[in-house]
Amino acid sequence: MGTAQGFAYDERSDGTVVITHHGRVAGTLRGGRAAEFLAEVEDDPQLAMARWTGNYRRGNERTARQHPRNRG
Repeated sequence: MGTAQGFAYDERSDGTVVITHHGRVAGTLRGGRAAEFLAEVEDDPQLAMARWTGNYRRGNERTARQHPRNRG
């Protein structure tokens, strides 16, 4: 699987974390979820942001649509 690109995050003074993808807001985290995200983002920031926003399944949708069990 390729690595995600184009993600950035901004930690605000009230503890909210805003994740953007190519300049557009992809997700907002508050409270415990924001703290959990900040602890995880240090390892691999792009992949962590892709997972937290749900934007990590890319590349196989077209192939899956053509599979016989998905037609119909």
